[in-house]
Amino acid sequence: MADALPFRLRHWRLSAFLRDHAAVAAAAVLLIVAALAVFAPWTGAGDPYEANNALRNAPPGAGGHLLGTDQQGRDMLARLFWGGRVSLAVGVVPTLFASVIGLALGMLAGFARGIADQIIMRTLDVLFAFPMVLLAIAVAGVLTPGIVTEIVSITIVLIPYVGRLARTATLGVTSMPYIEAARAAGATQSAIVLRYVLPNVFSPIVVYATTLMGLMIVVGSGLSFLGLGVQPPVADWGAMVSDGRIVLRRAPHVTLLPGVVILAVSLAFNFLGDGLRDALDPRTARR
Repeated sequence: MADALPFRLRHWRLSAFLRDHAAVAAAAVLLIVAALAVFAPWTGAGDPYEANNALRNAPPGAGGHLLGTDQQGRDMLARLFWGGRVSLAVGVVPTLFASVIGLALGMLAGFARGIADQIIMRTLDVLFAFPMVLLAIAVAGVLTPGIVTEIVSITIVLIPYVGRLARTATLGVTSMPYIEAARAAGATQSAIVLRYVLPNVFSPIVVYATTLMGLMIVVGSGLSFLGLGVQPPVADWGAMVSDGRIVLRRAPHVTLLPGVVILAVSLAFNFLGDGLRDALDPRTARR
């Protein structure tokens, strides 16, 4: 019976997620985009760095290029596929790093309380006081431009947000009666954290991190747009938008296509986060 209940709970959560058509569609879009990015060398889209001066700023469909070419005659479709590798990595990797670090710091602050709580939260408040984008620009500005710089700067920016959420969720869990019952039964601190606190804090962090991934793709694209991210000729959606400014009137597709992709992927992450929130929210089960 004890094993059947978790199975029924997992089955109900999956069913609740599958009933959210927007979330399912968003997950499908993200899987397709990720697959195209990962398998870009085998999609047959071509070389993203091969220039053809005779076909500069070619419109979609011209010269055998499905989505046209950019101002250097490079295939836009190939650059979108290869650029997805960088943009998705910039959105996903730092969010995962920040989620792990912020979760650990937030749980430590909320569970230990006292001086540990004060030190951790006051340190995070210093970072939290700066606007997200400005702090990312400041951190990236003192480092050498590149994908590592984007990942480091975005990770630092996100830690305070995840840490504050983790602390709030931890405080809510530790005030519940079953935590006191576990302590009275002689459970160790580590057992309480791993068995009772972490599972209850993990769900909101997963939902929040999923939503942040879409936002961080936009932030990472902004850093590349400003020249603080990956450097030419590496394909990146933000850098492609920046490069297209020069030929915006003559060849709007050079800027429009990567911009639409950034918007679509960001919205997909948001819809996916909403679906996970509804599926993991225990209050939904009572409706």
